[in-house]
Amino acid sequence: MKELDKIFKAYDVRGVYPDDIDEDTVRAIGNAFARFVDVPRVLVGHDMRVSAESLTEAFIAGVNEAGADAIELGLVSTDLVYFAAGDLGLPGAMFTASHNPARYNGIKFCRAGAAPVGEETGLLAIKELAASPSSAERRGSVEHTDMLAAFADHLLRLVHPEAMRPLTVAVDAANGMGGKVVPAVLDRLPFKVIPLYFELDGTFPNHPADPIQPSNLVDLQRAVLDNDADIGLAFDGDADRVFLVDEKAQPVSGSLTTALVAKRILEAEPGATIIHNVICSRVVREVIAENGGEAVRSRVGHSFIKELMASTGAAFAGEHSGHYYFRDNYRADSGLLAALYVLETMSVEDKTLSALLEPLRRYADSGEINIEVGDQHAVIEKIADAFADGSADRLDGLTVEYDDWWFNVRPSNTEPLLRLNVEAKDEPLLEAKTAELVALMKEG
Repeated sequence: MKELDKIFKAYDVRGVYPDDIDEDTVRAIGNAFARFVDVPRVLVGHDMRVSAESLTEAFIAGVNEAGADAIELGLVSTDLVYFAAGDLGLPGAMFTASHNPARYNGIKFCRAGAAPVGEETGLLAIKELAASPSSAERRGSVEHTDMLAAFADHLLRLVHPEAMRPLTVAVDAANGMGGKVVPAVLDRLPFKVIPLYFELDGTFPNHPADPIQPSNLVDLQRAVLDNDADIGLAFDGDADRVFLVDEKAQPVSGSLTTALVAKRILEAEPGATIIHNVICSRVVREVIAENGGEAVRSRVGHSFIKELMASTGAAFAGEHSGHYYFRDNYRADSGLLAALYVLETMSVEDKTLSALLEPLRRYADSGEINIEVGDQHAVIEKIADAFADGSADRLDGLTVEYDDWWFNVRPSNTEPLLRLNVEAKDEPLLEAKTAELVALMKEG
């Protein structure tokens, strides 16, 4: 069995196949997960990666050895597994490495009701149990079920299909699970869909399934312009995240999408609580306040956000990384549902996406800058001293705010990196402050 410490991360299990993660290892993890959740049945789904089927079979064997039955969902998106966990009231495991290169694979877990499983909410316990698998007297069984149609019905119930107007929608699935899940929903709406790379292919022959990288949006941008599309949607490998491109082929940040969806939700639910993480643009909390909502900041990461949603009753949460969470979707994230809210807003307001976003483009931002450092804590303290005249907090790393700019620097959970995000009122100030901070970080 492979080294468990290497593949158990803060929010999931992930590693290179078969060097870091293989069938023997996931069989032990399946056994551990079944013992950890301690229920008769467990949901298991997988994406289109080359190693997905054999790893899923091994995981199910481990579940069965622990005495639990497995419900095999087949080729699905991660948000479909979350839906199934909520709809059926069962814990689930999804085999995916999300946006990582083809040689990677991994597992995302959730409890019944799509409740999160992270480092502090079960992953460490699962890792400990995996080190010593055990067999139950009764061996579990395997059942196969298809929940795609039920998932599509669920998403369409959360928006207003009758309000949608004819739009041309370019969609880049990056040979990931969006190629299967997106048509099940969008084909039921009055849209002309321009499909890019809908063929499921875990080798990612066209470009990486990582839409946060601008280079991976080039094909979608071209398709939007060539087809006079109203919007472009780019999904990651397991299709739980989405990034937008407007009708002018301009990329839309996760923060702007969060602000746009928050505004739509607050129109339907005045006064609702909306959560955003610490690296979202200031425009998010401004839009929430302008529309009568209550903004709550969160640490970066789905497990923190889902727990905060549960304690506050928040209707919606967004992350700059393209994750969007909905209370009525079992507090789980769904890129496809976020896209539906945007398409509904465009339809109801009868405006182009660029026109809807124009009032929200208030700041310049650096995007996330990753810098390798020797001592993460020491560098953060050095930065805190250098910017001691700002308003600082330590909710997640170090955030320092000034009237016309702010930054957040936080340590990576898995690498000797610091992650820097800077936002300012204009490009010159952004460039100056970013250069200042990067220089400090590189000094070590």
